[in-house]
Amino acid sequence: MGSSYFTDPLIFLIGTAFYLYILAVMLRFLLQAVRADFFNPISQFLVRATSPTLNPLRRVIPSVYGIDLAAIVLMLALQVAAISIVSWLYFGQQPAMMPLLLESISRILGLLLNLYTILILVGVIISWVNPTASHPGLNLLYQLTNPVLRPIRSLLPDMGGLDLSPLVALILIHVARMMLVYPLRGQVPVPI
Repeated sequence: MGSSYFTDPLIFLIGTAFYLYILAVMLRFLLQAVRADFFNPISQFLVRATSPTLNPLRRVIPSVYGIDLAAIVLMLALQVAAISIVSWLYFGQQPAMMPLLLESISRILGLLLNLYTILILVGVIISWVNPTASHPGLNLLYQLTNPVLRPIRSLLPDMGGLDLSPLVALILIHVARMMLVYPLRGQVPVPI
């Protein structure tokens, strides 16, 4: 089929819808993992948005050692579906299963690393602009980033009030991207 006047916007809309829903499931997974405030309005939104698809999976797929496997399976299934639909629309065929799974895993890992990059950068900017700011979103941001930044802070020497842990974390995230995401990318040529 290829690129056309109607398929490009359709592919964009499908890719965006899947991406946003995968992001919502990922945020819910991460907030559960760090035991974030469940009564936060953003947490409540994420629970309501993801429960219709996540709760039926939880009946079949149990958590293991506190890890919500149902959320991981849902993210992977949604990413596989997104790539499959877009491949069918663009190329008129489905990709092979193993490259499809590898591409899906790389995209989920890439989304996770991009999410943490953005969260850390936003936290740094807020600490410069208004360090005493109070907002429900900021509370969740700090609850998500502290488990990543705290071990780095404990290893770094005292720099006289300057916190270099976000810089170290961003460097480590980029190294993880180079070692985990880039080798798996490109398994399936998809225009999303």
